[in-house]
Amino acid sequence: MSALLDSLASSFDALPARDAAGLGEARRAALDAALHDGLPHARVEAWKYTPLRALERRTFARADASPAFDDDALASIPSPRIVFVNGRFDAGHSDLAGLPEGVTLQPLSQVLREGDAREANFLARRFDRADEVFAKVNAALADEGVVLRAEAGVRAKAAVHLVFVGVPTDGDHAWHLRHLVELKADSELRVVEHQLSTGAHRHLGNSLMHVHLGRDARLLHARVQDESTGATLLHRTDAVLARDAEYRRLDLELGAALSRHELNVTLQGDNARLHANGVLLADGKRHLDTRLGIDHAARDTACELTWRGIGTDRGRAVFHGGILIREGADGTNANLSNKNLLLSEGAEIDTQPVLVIHADEVQAAHGATVGQLDRNAMFYLRSRGIPEPTARALLTAAFCRETLSVFEDAGVREAVAARLDAALARSVAAAMEVV
Repeated sequence: MSALLDSLASSFDALPARDAAGLGEARRAALDAALHDGLPHARVEAWKYTPLRALERRTFARADASPAFDDDALASIPSPRIVFVNGRFDAGHSDLAGLPEGVTLQPLSQVLREGDAREANFLARRFDRADEVFAKVNAALADEGVVLRAEAGVRAKAAVHLVFVGVPTDGDHAWHLRHLVELKADSELRVVEHQLSTGAHRHLGNSLMHVHLGRDARLLHARVQDESTGATLLHRTDAVLARDAEYRRLDLELGAALSRHELNVTLQGDNARLHANGVLLADGKRHLDTRLGIDHAARDTACELTWRGIGTDRGRAVFHGGILIREGADGTNANLSNKNLLLSEGAEIDTQPVLVIHADEVQAAHGATVGQLDRNAMFYLRSRGIPEPTARALLTAAFCRETLSVFEDAGVREAVAARLDAALARSVAAAMEVV
């Protein structure tokens, strides 16, 4: 057993909600399976590029308190918002004022205390593949998270903000969060997910989100990951779309030392649509790993995927874009574009687009590139008197801005753009120092 899994497993017996909602046996089985399988190694294809050797030697204590922090970090995040600090619900900084009628937002700990097995049934999901170790650990240890539901017919315009703050503490801590975002038929919701820090720390966050969209439901989802440069984040999103549902999301990976996100989306109903964009900003010594698994299981479904990667200094970005079009999923339209910029000689970007088709009468295309800033464009800007750092910043920002088109909502789009621009300016300045 690795030191990592040993330390995580040691908190199982002290888990307050271990047996809540009748989940005790399922939790124990998930933990036993994780310990039996062990961490995936480099010969496992899905984990080939994710460095776990250093992580498996580390130990983490269970995060069991919400430490105090400077709440200036939340000044720009409006209500309604729910806040978690080091994986624990923070009622003092949460503000549910303005939550739309027909929308409920609760911490998972409250759902577990109430003990209704029907409300917590998403926690009973099993993970059978040997490489799903962190999902199994989550199934065993998660006792906090977000439960967000929209009733049928609700059309909410105000964004709901999910805020996860990493705060420095004595020692390294780990938390395991489980989330559910459920939209019933003909409902619409905007969700902005913030992952941020108030200082340097080396904590471990392991989270898993379930997204369920009913018939004709529409979800706009932005996720901004800007954690501490020493943090480790393992995040997984599993989404299922019913007939005529639409899921539009944007992922900005801007922080952490090691961040891995698995985005799995099943277009289960006819005419379901996915538009998922993202930016991977690998600067410093950061390692960012994103894996898409898009499953077209019904007729006339569509996905549009636009991802941009930037590598500077000694950063590394890894992108796997997997699209599966199943037999019978005729009429599918699937498009993937992954373009990447290397701004430093020591940076590395690995991209792997994968398209598997088992149906007739489909339209599908995928492409990936890795290159540097266009010299002609740089020359044009410099010849107009623009300094080199400014020219590089302008071209890099333009390269990433295309991803923001996923949102028609100008308010959400501009708020997210400000976070992206700040991170890009920081990264370009660091790259110029290296050059």
